[in-house]
Amino acid sequence: MTTKQPQQFIESFSYDVRLAPYDIQGSIAHAEMLAKTKILPKPAVAKIIRGLNAILKDLNRGKQIPSDEDIHFAIERELIRRIGPVGGALHTGRSRNDQVITDLHLYLKDHVLLILGELRRVQAGILMTATRYQDAVMPGFTHMQHAQPVLFSHHILAYAWMLQRDRERFADLYGRIDVLPLGSAALAGTSFPIDRFFVAKKLGFSKISENSIDATASRDTAAEFISCCAIAMSNLSRMAEELVIWSTAEFGFIELTTEFTSGSSIMPQKRNPDVAEIVRGETGRVYGALVAMLTILKGLPLSYNRDLQEDKPPVFDAVDTLMGCLSVVAPMMATMKVNTTTLRRWCEHGFLAATELADFLAERGVPFREAHGIVRRIVRYCQMKRVKLDGLSLVELREFHSKFDASALGLLSPEKVVRAKTSYGGTSPASVARQIAKLKKLIS
Repeated sequence: MTTKQPQQFIESFSYDVRLAPYDIQGSIAHAEMLAKTKILPKPAVAKIIRGLNAILKDLNRGKQIPSDEDIHFAIERELIRRIGPVGGALHTGRSRNDQVITDLHLYLKDHVLLILGELRRVQAGILMTATRYQDAVMPGFTHMQHAQPVLFSHHILAYAWMLQRDRERFADLYGRIDVLPLGSAALAGTSFPIDRFFVAKKLGFSKISENSIDATASRDTAAEFISCCAIAMSNLSRMAEELVIWSTAEFGFIELTTEFTSGSSIMPQKRNPDVAEIVRGETGRVYGALVAMLTILKGLPLSYNRDLQEDKPPVFDAVDTLMGCLSVVAPMMATMKVNTTTLRRWCEHGFLAATELADFLAERGVPFREAHGIVRRIVRYCQMKRVKLDGLSLVELREFHSKFDASALGLLSPEKVVRAKTSYGGTSPASVARQIAKLKKLIS
């Protein structure tokens, strides 16, 4: 059993050390402001900034600083060790409460941009495969049952559009984290004549917080960030699930390249879609991070409470998990091989052109619901006779309704069904070409 002393129990240095560059960045801007407003003398501030830059340089070289209760105390103590008591003046006009949320906002801003780039890479990978197999026809599914023919490219482009909405969610969130909390102090602001707008400009924030209590006590931006990560992981997981299914011997729709599969420990003939399976499995980690964050926040009174120290592990875990998954999904989607012959052969099962026959009758004045029932009877007839729809003669079709003519027989190939779906956003070749062109512009 692991036991801890109270000071060990409350430490956060072990995980918030990754905020060190952001903490130093914020401290330098704060110090420059203290000099500008003449709260601290310029020589003292110059010494503080040199010390902070020296610490940052060491960190960038991989040199560790001694641990402390948290990264903020650790950097301050190291600064004082290096430049003397004047280092303690850096904390003038701020609190650890507004310092830590400023670090987190800086971290989130950076990582939103990184995630946007990785999402774009996955979209590019999907576009590569969609373009390569742009004309391949496959059975579309609802309820995992054969439904209607679609273009394979149309199917996988659905995921590119899902990821586009993920990008839009992160981009929209960026505006809410692009707000400077520093200057809110512990909860009530400060009596020092600070210049928050100066600090915001130095740190690249477009806005400053309006309410000091809200700034120090709120973590809804962190929760929203993890929510965006969770939704993105949900989309990746759905895509991974289809790759797993499609790569089975039963389906045989695709083959994943060797680097994205692994062998069995006992069965030499097997290649398992492990990368896709792990993406699917790791989705639960991000869902868990979101539940953890919301649970931390749900009962907290205003303003700051030490519970908020626990906001960072869920954020960091969500970032690491999503970024890791995106980094492997992009090349996996770009390099998979699609078995077009198998896709086409599957289109011969399930009476995929049945809706076209119903539409044919509806275009000739038969109420669609009546036409639907007629074609259902035709399908039953085919099942009984063990023939496909395109194996029926015109004489047989006309036994079900007199408005069938020879042109109905020309509707039944999967390729013709696909070409007929000309509604905007449908699966016709023209629609898919339009989607590809539009997505290429969106990710360029």
